[in-house]
Amino acid sequence: MDDLMKGEPASGFQTLLGYTLVRWEEGVAEVELTITPQHRNRGGVLHGGALMTLLDTVMGFAATHCTVPGHSRRVVTLSLSSSFLGAVAEGTVVARGTLLGGGRKIVGCRGEVRRKDDGALLASAEGMFKYSPGSENPEGTPR
Repeated sequence: MDDLMKGEPASGFQTLLGYTLVRWEEGVAEVELTITPQHRNRGGVLHGGALMTLLDTVMGFAATHCTVPGHSRRVVTLSLSSSFLGAVAEGTVVARGTLLGGGRKIVGCRGEVRRKDDGALLASAEGMFKYSPGSENPEGTPR
């Protein structure tokens, strides 16, 4: 994961939830989460808030890939629209985010969360993201 994170430390929220960045390249990212009891809702399945977090996170990564060592890019989420399509109680899920395009400062992304074992679609989302100052440039800004 360290190579994928390009020298950036995991966020506190990432550490709390326990997801792992497994792919990060221009316009696409993937994170994985192995479901544990703290991820489940009262019904015993993966909480919708955890699904939304994975979608928001992976779309943000898809919009902020940077190839310049020591630099980073950041976005803030402007809007998210989601659909919950399935449930899962155990195993690992994979969230994939894709940059759709947009302007210089605001971009759109699409995301999906699927079960890793059989690829069943659990949730999907689209979001709009705004680059932080300097992050609209592909080379980012010094960390």
